[in-house]
Amino acid sequence: MTQSLDAALASRFAATALGHVTREYPNHIMHVLTGPQDARTPRDMHPIFFGSFDWHSCVHGWWTLFTLYRLHPDMAEAPAIRALAAELFTPQNVAGEAAYLARPEARGFERPYGWAWLLMLAAELERHETDEGRRWAQTLRPLAQVFADRFKAFLPLADYPVRTGTHYNTAFTLRLTLDYADAHDADLAALCRAAALRWHGEDRDCQAWEPSQDEFLSPALMEAALMRRVLSPEAFRAWFDAFLPRLGDGRPATLLSPARVSDRTDGKIAHLDGLNLSRGWCWREIVAGLPAEDPRRAVGAAATAVHLDAALPHVTGDYMGEHWLASFALLALLAD
Repeated sequence: MTQSLDAALASRFAATALGHVTREYPNHIMHVLTGPQDARTPRDMHPIFFGSFDWHSCVHGWWTLFTLYRLHPDMAEAPAIRALAAELFTPQNVAGEAAYLARPEARGFERPYGWAWLLMLAAELERHETDEGRRWAQTLRPLAQVFADRFKAFLPLADYPVRTGTHYNTAFTLRLTLDYADAHDADLAALCRAAALRWHGEDRDCQAWEPSQDEFLSPALMEAALMRRVLSPEAFRAWFDAFLPRLGDGRPATLLSPARVSDRTDGKIAHLDGLNLSRGWCWREIVAGLPAEDPRRAVGAAATAVHLDAALPHVTGDYMGEHWLASFALLALLAD
């Protein structure tokens, strides 16, 4: 399979996302009930992001659609994307999403993974230059502000990083959030950079005890991709030399070989396809931060290719993967 986003692949990913962003069931909800009155359906609680099996996957399903629409505005799926966005991305529906978040029990709702993806979605819409794109961006801004404010309240309280390879990984959170904050919120960007340096600035000699059985992020490579974004080129190279000092010798070998996915109908095991895609994304970003003559560029480029070859054919095929994997494929294919 091609390792670039051509028109055919964009159309395939768009058709897949259109098939799940309004698919309400099955649905894994993250919801605290204080009494029987709180037993509600996904669409009642979340008038925009009620599909895609869970709230965060629906958010980044829409990021996928809007990104593909911007890059390939003439694809066959474009009219359907426009029509569905016009129906769902309304001030009333955004207010409904914000009202759910105003519940005291929702303080930790989707923290931090969904927070970061919502800001990533907002950053994507702000790139659109059409009148409709500007309307969508303006409509979403109040919800983006809710999550930016939540990050500003939370990051000063977060003394420690979370290094797991699942939704709670804080390096992934900061890396995505910086796409929004660098362009639209200088105070949040400063908080993200301070947290990254506080958590990871002194990390050395990473042992890379991965993968775990249901990871979709590499704790080691995600941290390196974040630090490449946070540090100057010279500072990143010095940090990376100390973080993975034996990479030139092919170690840790686990970071260079794709994970095996034994059952793609199992939602947790299918996470490993996402791990392979996100490793490809991280390797591309890391390689871009190394000097042209650095031999580790070849190591990273080879690792990128083998991970994407292993995962891209499986982005669609079973709902346990296809309700979210296209987003991670796009992260990898568009990385630089």
